[in-house]
Amino acid sequence: MKIMVINGPNLNMVGVREKGIYGAKSFEDICEYIKEEGKKRGHEITLFQSNCEGEIIDELQKAYFENYDGIIINPGAYTHYSYAIHDAIKGINIDTVEVHLSNVHAREDFRKKSVTAPACIGQMCGFGEDGYILAIKALELKKMSK
Repeated sequence: MKIMVINGPNLNMVGVREKGIYGAKSFEDICEYIKEEGKKRGHEITLFQSNCEGEIIDELQKAYFENYDGIIINPGAYTHYSYAIHDAIKGINIDTVEVHLSNVHAREDFRKKSVTAPACIGQMCGFGEDGYILAIKALELKKMSK
């Protein structure tokens, strides 16, 4: 499968910021892990990170025009209020899994609501970098069920 992995604001700072919540692995190490695991499973993985909402939307639309089979997205804080990203996910009709490194449901109240998850086929949270691999497996299972 051709899978796009999109990471939103501040995820480039993982390994630097709030290590007790997000872990000590660098963003670069997590990206390498995702690529390696995807390759082992026979997938073509494209990684993208931006701190800008519009660039994330552009990348989602690019996934449509470049015929991606699946998307894994960690919208970061946009999770809680970006109806624009929600609409972009809905508009491209590509199976998308939302991922969060931490368990957002066990944190502050404002983090418990996701406006982007309803546009996705599911959400993985609280599994650290393994959440991305679980999302790959979810996309595989979804494809097999079609």
